[in-house]
Amino acid sequence: MPGLITALVVIVAIAAALFFIGYFKAPPDTAFIISGLGKRRISIGKAGWRMPFFTRLDKLSLSVMQVDVKTSEAVPTNEFINVTVDGVANIKISSDPALLERAAEALLGKSRAEMVTLVTQVLEGNMREIVGSVGLKEMVQDRQGVAKKVTENVIPDMEKLGIEVVNFNIQNFKDGAGTIENMGIDNVEQIRKNAQIAKANAQRDISIATSNAQQEANAVKVEAEKKIAEQNAELSVQQAEMKVRADTKAAEADAAYSIQQENQRKVIEIAKTNADIARREKEAELAEKEIAIKERKLDAEIIKQADAIKYKTEKEAEADLIKRQREAEARTYEALKAAEAKKAEAEALRYAMEQEAEGIRAKGIAEAEAIEKKAEAQKKMGEASVLEMYLSALPEVVKNAAAPLAQTEKIVMYGDGNSTKLVRDVMESTDQIMAGVKESTGIDVTSLISGFIGGKAAGAAEAKPE
Repeated sequence: MPGLITALVVIVAIAAALFFIGYFKAPPDTAFIISGLGKRRISIGKAGWRMPFFTRLDKLSLSVMQVDVKTSEAVPTNEFINVTVDGVANIKISSDPALLERAAEALLGKSRAEMVTLVTQVLEGNMREIVGSVGLKEMVQDRQGVAKKVTENVIPDMEKLGIEVVNFNIQNFKDGAGTIENMGIDNVEQIRKNAQIAKANAQRDISIATSNAQQEANAVKVEAEKKIAEQNAELSVQQAEMKVRADTKAAEADAAYSIQQENQRKVIEIAKTNADIARREKEAELAEKEIAIKERKLDAEIIKQADAIKYKTEKEAEADLIKRQREAEARTYEALKAAEAKKAEAEALRYAMEQEAEGIRAKGIAEAEAIEKKAEAQKKMGEASVLEMYLSALPEVVKNAAAPLAQTEKIVMYGDGNSTKLVRDVMESTDQIMAGVKESTGIDVTSLISGFIGGKAAGAAEAKPE
């Protein structure tokens, strides 16, 4: 499989190389002639392809070539006058397929100089032939006709070579004997003679024509002056008549103008009086309107000012009311917040005191338990001993119960709370401690104290003398 791919690549590469080698593109001014393999084809202004190595590519330029054609020696005319001729021709290889085939056969491989030499010889031969068939005067007077004869005579020979003649012109003729110059002199003299005769005839005609013209002009002048005199007389009469009519019309016009002027003055006076009355009436009307406008303007300004003051007063009152309402609301809000803060502070203090009291109670209970254990050890010591021990410990219990209050800087009481209530709370804590002693030891300290105090009182009564 890899070998097959390599072979295909090689084949494609060879085909591409052959294509590029054989590819050509002919410009429009050059004929590409491809020959080989038993045939020949021509390409102009198009692209194509030829088989490399088996065909040949040659080129023929189709551009115009200029050829100077001069006779190498004098050529006798049909009048046996030797002349030399200088001409120029523009030629090119024909693009006609049939003529191009001939050019390929006759000119292929030749250089431009070789083709020019070949064509020059053909043109010179045909030009000598035409010069020998015409006269010198015809050559001088009709160069274009002679050049046309040369072109028509040379075309068949050029077509054999595949060349077409674009144009051919004869530039100059010369002869050694000065015949052309003498012909020119003779022609000049003849022309001069004819010109002088024509000038004399013209002057004669001019004199005759001038005399006739003067006679006719004089007659015309007399007749014209006569008619002018008649016309002047008629004009004078007409002018006099026209002056009379004009004066009459002028007088009538002056009278009519005076009458019209007086009438116009009266009309103007009346119109002026009416205009003055109308002006005064209009001024009075305008004055009344201005007074009314000023009154309405003043009323409007007073009403507007009053409305503005009223509006301002109302707005200031509304603003003051809103201000007082907001201040009252602010004070109420601040009072509520202060009360809530104080209530929260009191509740916090109460809770703290309750916690402290609970701690004291727990401490008292612990101390009572200690006392109970101590009492068990001293059970036989008697009530007096117990009472003595209790009384010794009582101040410390009360002190511990009141210790949290001594550390408080400020106490705020609400409702029915006061200092008496505070003391009662401390004493209740003490009573709770004594109740705890009773429950734990079975000793009623209160009864014991009462009995002790009663015994002391009875003993004092007995000891009192009668």
